[in-house]
Amino acid sequence: MRSVGLITEYNPFHNGHLHHLQQSLQQCEADAAVAVMSGHFLQRGEPALVDKWRRAEMALQAGVNLV
Repeated sequence: MRSVGLITEYNPFHNGHLHHLQQSLQQCEADAAVAVMSGHFLQRGEPALVDKWRRAEMALQAGVNLV
């Protein structure tokens, strides 16, 4: 089983993120995707538009296997 790791913010999750996820899985020939995601504050220190729990839920619904 091959996995791909993604460093993400998903603020909020959109079609560009979905495309990135699908292409990453395809190009890496991976069976699973693991996303390391920002919490309530983003990488630049600003607050997220959507809370981390909802962003994680959106990622899981889109096909990420572990957030």
